[in-house]
Amino acid sequence: MIVLSLAEIAGLVGGQPHDIPDPDLKVTGPVVIDSREVRPGSLFAALPGERVDGHDFARGAVEAGAAAVLAARPVGTPGAPVPAIVVPDVIAAMGALARAVVERLGTTVVALTGSAGKTSTKDLIAQLLQRRGPTVWTPGNFNNEIGLPVAALSADEATQHLVLEMGARGKGHIRYLATLTPPRIGLVLNVGTAHIGEFGGREQIAEAKGELVESLPSAVEGGVAVLNADDPFVRAMASRTKARTVLFGEAEDADVRAGNVRLADGGRPAFTLQTPTGCSEVTMRLYGEHHVSNALAAAAVAHELGMSVDEIAVALSEAGQLSRWRMEVTERSDGVTVVNDAYNANPESMRAALRALVAMGAVTPGRRTWAVLGPMAELGEESLAEHDAVGRLAVRLNVSKLVAVGGQEAAWLDMGAKNEGSWGEESVHVSDVRAAVDLLRSELRPGDVVLVKASRSVGLEQVAQALLEGEGEGVH
Repeated sequence: MIVLSLAEIAGLVGGQPHDIPDPDLKVTGPVVIDSREVRPGSLFAALPGERVDGHDFARGAVEAGAAAVLAARPVGTPGAPVPAIVVPDVIAAMGALARAVVERLGTTVVALTGSAGKTSTKDLIAQLLQRRGPTVWTPGNFNNEIGLPVAALSADEATQHLVLEMGARGKGHIRYLATLTPPRIGLVLNVGTAHIGEFGGREQIAEAKGELVESLPSAVEGGVAVLNADDPFVRAMASRTKARTVLFGEAEDADVRAGNVRLADGGRPAFTLQTPTGCSEVTMRLYGEHHVSNALAAAAVAHELGMSVDEIAVALSEAGQLSRWRMEVTERSDGVTVVNDAYNANPESMRAALRALVAMGAVTPGRRTWAVLGPMAELGEESLAEHDAVGRLAVRLNVSKLVAVGGQEAAWLDMGAKNEGSWGEESVHVSDVRAAVDLLRSELRPGDVVLVKASRSVGLEQVAQALLEGEGEGVH
């Protein structure tokens, strides 16, 4: 974060200093929402939570070195003051501070959204732009009204690029986030079925995602909308923006395209990157053909910011996965490969992960593939049909064995597989993580490939962790 005094921060967020002996004291560290992450000079934002209230940790944060607390009420006691900037709404104040800081910095803000692939694409963009100058990006998927300001406030005077992921659970969310950190480049990846139960349909999802391109400056002012030419919902957003439009994808009219797409080295995508300024070959370190679209999106952004096609191709070929539990591939000493993709799941990402699993298994004849799958959340009325369809796809792709973990949704996965192919013992429904781990430990053999994937709330990463630890610590 740029260095600001407590008095300056209070003015920017409309807060009242409370128990602050020196208003000129500088905040030199990051803004944090977890008191365990406080460093000397930090500003601790005390947020109310479902289980704990950040205000209860205010004193400890200051004792750990925080300059002050951003709070909704005074947090000191008589005789034991705690310096605070008191505001009506801590989350709103964080947003106001982020907006003020980003305006002062004048850095290039790149924002992206989409139903699937946001975090992986954000990580790719960050790794590309780092080669051009200091770059700050959203950690993990800090993509809401709390996480986005935290990410933005980690930028400082040296930051040239700020890459921010924007999520939405309803209309107006992305429009609000774009007011906090106004982007010059806006990227929309796709419109799928993630959170369809909350939105009501893909048309409504497209309406919400398109708020990003509506928030961009005009073409004359340097605004650029980077849109997926292969997704009709995204392509149609060109009519909703004043910014210049750049298309990416495999469509013939895309500005940034992939030719000769293929899978090499056990499921790693390779392709010819085609841009308006030339072509270059890419072979990625990441697994799964779905990363081609992510790579093209990142390439389009990097090309707009002045990187040459050869620079982009080299960077894409060297880029890794920065965020945990997203196609995280680990080979055990006995040759079993564990693919931990358990951070989140929706129908689109499930299909992509299954295809990647099959490609990895195809490298060695006879290699068995295991799909350990759990529920996909927030699908509403589409939940039964979507889980059934994923189970059926596992059969069509010839996955060796499906292990469906959990309750009703897992039963639908299992039902889909059995109805599609009468698999019998090749599809099994187990109740929980422990049962899945016990089954895998008893039946895995050297050379098997195991994919683990479900929505984040399921906690299925415990299966992958137990298989890698070998003893099952932490499984419950």
